[in-house]
Amino acid sequence: MVRVLILGAAGMIGRRLADRLAREGMPGRGPISALLLADVVRPVGPPGLEAEVRAVDIASAQAVKDLIAWRPDVIFHLAAIVSGAAEENFTLGYDINVKATWSLLEALRLAGHSARLVFSSSVAVFGAPVPEIVPDDFHLTPRSSYGAQKAICELLVSDYSRKGFVDGVSLRLPTIVVRPGAPNAAASGFLSGILREPLRGVAANLPVDPLSEVWIASPGVAVKSLLHAAALPPQATDGGRVINGRGLSVSVADMIAALRAIAGGAVADLITHTPDPRIAAIVGSWPKAFACDQARSLGFTVDTGIDAILRAHIADTAGERTGDA
Repeated sequence: MVRVLILGAAGMIGRRLADRLAREGMPGRGPISALLLADVVRPVGPPGLEAEVRAVDIASAQAVKDLIAWRPDVIFHLAAIVSGAAEENFTLGYDINVKATWSLLEALRLAGHSARLVFSSSVAVFGAPVPEIVPDDFHLTPRSSYGAQKAICELLVSDYSRKGFVDGVSLRLPTIVVRPGAPNAAASGFLSGILREPLRGVAANLPVDPLSEVWIASPGVAVKSLLHAAALPPQATDGGRVINGRGLSVSVADMIAALRAIAGGAVADLITHTPDPRIAAIVGSWPKAFACDQARSLGFTVDTGIDAILRAHIADTAGERTGDA
């Protein structure tokens, strides 16, 4: 039996993670004895499992201490200000993405509670110039505030783990596609929008060159990867506390072609191309492909292709598009 805390539980990945934990328990640890969901807005608990939910400002060190006083065995730290918003609001980005993470680590250290922590990082810790395929040991080269903030937190998680204050793993997730629901302020948000909105019959703008290549993973693979990271045995981190999550390297043109093949030309024609130099500069600095040797050796899963990602999204949101319950 295990006690699990999810920070950022009201977000898309947080909700899916909670639902999966409620259905299947924690891999390698068995059923969930208690689940605490926290976010800046009050999360909704998953069906089938009674969960405690809290609306929490993680920028408050005291609020973070109160969460650790709950004594979680496993913590999923998904809370963050996304890339575009972190670039626009420098202070807020550092308050949420760095200071709150440091407060979490300090609360664990001061409580003498070395929980397993899975920190959701990003490939934005890298920026051009990078190799065509980025190896696991490539040095950090962020070219955005968001990327710098994630890189700082990776170093903090590794150092606090080295000292034994926490048992942490930082998982660099690819860009998640397709995100359901409303658009967000992430610089990469258009990658979901150019698929999600046309499927709803709504026009979508493409702000970058269609030949741009990106590194993506589906929501389902992201959740599986987070759970797999939480279940890794201690010896798995001998190769390092930071893991490049597995993904697919695809061009935006490939994504649009898949939409056209699966949903039809009329749907794909709802995409217009109006370049946005700011978005193009941020996305263009991100790596296009990773070797992921460590993740592969540790058994992390990967999507089979962009067609499979798109078909899964269509199946998941069928009720939303038709108005069915």
